[in-house]
Amino acid sequence: MKNEAAVTITTRDKLLRSWLNSMETVRDYRAYAEEISDDKSIAELFRKYAEEEAFRAAEFHKILLRMS
Repeated sequence: MKNEAAVTITTRDKLLRSWLNSMETVRDYRAYAEEISDDKSIAELFRKYAEEEAFRAAEFHKILLRMS
């Protein structure tokens, strides 16, 4: 029996979700960096990770714009 109500998740859907997740991770890491005051090296690590994740988010966004 064929499922007529099946949902198809496209490549664009996956990219969009990845872009949104990446941006959320950047926000989280930046917030953690600001909140951590007892260990500056850990705060700096979160700042570094936020920057690295921002590059991934930007790449996802660039691909999405090309697909539009």
